[in-house]
Amino acid sequence: MDNQSELFPIVDEEGHVTGSIPRGRAHDGSKILHPVVHLHLFNSHNDLYLQHRPAWKDIQPDKWDTSTGGHVDYGETVASALRREVGEELGIAAFAPTFLGKYVFEGVRERELVYVYRTTYDGPISPNAEELSGGRFFSQEEILRRIGTQFFTPNFEEEYLRFFGSSK
Repeated sequence: MDNQSELFPIVDEEGHVTGSIPRGRAHDGSKILHPVVHLHLFNSHNDLYLQHRPAWKDIQPDKWDTSTGGHVDYGETVASALRREVGEELGIAAFAPTFLGKYVFEGVRERELVYVYRTTYDGPISPNAEELSGGRFFSQEEILRRIGTQFFTPNFEEEYLRFFGSSK
């Protein structure tokens, strides 16, 4: 189970920190805006690596999701959160992220300011068995075929279509 007392920053829609909130409160339906980082990891064949969320996750358990996604801790920068999360989840330290943009995502129980990055990477990937239920590469065709089938998280589907489109 996730640490419900872990502190996240409260932010405005521009990303300015206005306070802090424990994880449990951030995901209890209060919809207090807090920042997260997402990395879309493509290989040189333009296939996208996705993680399989474990069944114990408090949000969207047992679904396929963005390559790496995680919360920015209180007092941490977005750039350091991205590096930390990619290292923790996929065991990757050397990668070159490109910032794609940010947007507000509102789910059933949370509201997040999402900082979106992409990278191309062909090295080894070691999914953390304590954080993930594995992962694999998907072709664009397979992703588009599975959108709307409850296979992916709603956030991933929205983000994929927003940044990579249905025909790119």
